Order: sequence, then C-alpha cells, then structure tokens
Amino acid sequence: MNKTKIEWALNPDGSPGYTWNPISGCLNNCPYCYARRLANTRLRERYQANVKVSLINIQGVYEDTMNAEVTRRCKDPFYPRFWPDKLYHPWGGKPKGIFTCDMSDLFGIGVPKEWAEKVLNLIRLHDQNRYYLLTKQPQNLIKFSPFPDNAWVGVSATTDDMLSSAILYLHNIEAKVKYISFEPLLEQMKDLSFTLKYSHIADWVIIGQQTPIRAATTPKIEWVREIVEACDKAGIPVFLKNSLKPVLPGEYPFYKSATGALFGIKWDMYLKQEFPK
Repeated sequence: MNKTKIEWALNPDGSPGYTWNPISGCLNNCPYCYARRLANTRLRERYQANVKVSLINIQGVYEDTMNAEVTRRCKDPFYPRFWPDKLYHPWGGKPKGIFTCDMSDLFGIGVPKEWAEKVLNLIRLHDQNRYYLLTKQPQNLIKFSPFPDNAWVGVSATTDDMLSSAILYLHNIEAKVKYISFEPLLEQMKDLSFTLKYSHIADWVIIGQQTPIRAATTPKIEWVREIVEACDKAGIPVFLKNSLKPVLPGEYPFYKSATGALFGIKWDMYLKQEFPK
C-alpha cells in the first residue's frame, strides 16, 4: 500500500489517500494506459518475477501448449497477476481511503473471480476504510453484488457508448456509492442531462483528461460544461481533476467558490472538487 497523489483518492478526513494493488495487469488494451507503460518500463523485471499469472482459458489443452502459454503470460509484465503478500498489510490506524487495483482492473478480462472475491472479503473485513473500485468491464459487477458498504463502485466512461454501459450495469448492482469516471473524456456525452437526472444511478462523477496531457485528446470545454451542468441539475457531486485547469475558464460552473482580489482584496478560485456526503 502506497501514498498516492491521485486527487480524488482521499482519506475520509480529506488527507491524501493510498493505492493498493493485490492484482496487477490488465487485458483491456487501452492505448492511453499509464499502468501498462509502467509495467513495461520501470516495473518490468519485478512483475515478470511474479509467476502467479491468471490461468483462465488454458485449462484442458495439451500440456506442451499449456506450458508454452503460461511462459508467454509470465513474460508479459502486464498480464494479470496475483500478489498474495499484498493481502497482509497492516490495516490498523485511522480510517484510510484506498484506490484498489489502480494498476489493474479488479473486475477485468482475465481476472479470476476468486482473486476478486479475496480482495472484496478483505474490504468487507476492514470496514473502517473506504475503498475506491473502478472498472472498464461493468458487465462483471453483478457477479459480486451486493458490495460492502465501504466499497465505492465506479465505472470508467470515456465515450458515449461506455456511458450507456455504465448506466445499465450500475443500475443492476447494490452499492452504497456508485460513481462514473469520465477520464479521459474523449468525446461528447449525449442526452446526459436526462440520463443522470432520471436514472438515479450515479452518486458521484469524476472528470479528467488523458495524462500525460496531449493536445489531440484534450476535451472540449463544452463537453465538460454539459456534464457539470447535468450533474448540478441532478444533485450529483462533481470532482474536476486538476488536469483540466489549463482547459477550463475560471468561471461557474467549473469553480465552486472564490474570494476576491479586486481593489486590494486577495482572492483564490477553487476548482469544483466535490464528494458524496
């Protein structure tokens, strides 16, 4: 478990939270994935040394073929791996906010169900902590519902089609806090005002742009504005990531509060970064 600079992954008291990766690796093949970059560079040797890779879809084949496939998966530093030692961190102390599996997808392709169940059992056991879960495979969430009350269950929606899936599958699960992460926001979301107001699905929304920042994937101001205004109408708290500051004008609805600096009065503007109550 490590301290994190991810702005929204905070402890319940508002201080910087943690990341925890009992599983690493992912088969979603997102072209912008920072975790895959790390796995193939700085973390490559460490990950390849762990041979506890997922064996999904290779049982029942010939032994030579199976051995060759296991070897291939072990050589791939970003193939899903389990880290049993990560289950035994010291969990005491003040309540923590923990982004779980930011180097993987807990409910992702190729992740055995028993791995996810071990993680969820530990989350359930340590109910003093808040665990942020985020997936790009929302169709798998129903297998684990109902979720522990201290698990905030989120779905990434970078496109309008992904948003439709997020709404559909979040509707089918039980979780105390459900959220949608528009990060990176890659296109305009259609009919969002109606969807958020009347679906009663999302308790929280996060918006951010691709990191590292690239001009080709910078979201349009109008896209962000539409989401923020739809959330305001629906009473949904919005967290705008700091990566959006170069894009957004210093005005409502992007900035929630400000104090002045006109005629000798000091002022500061605060990006809207809200949390569920």
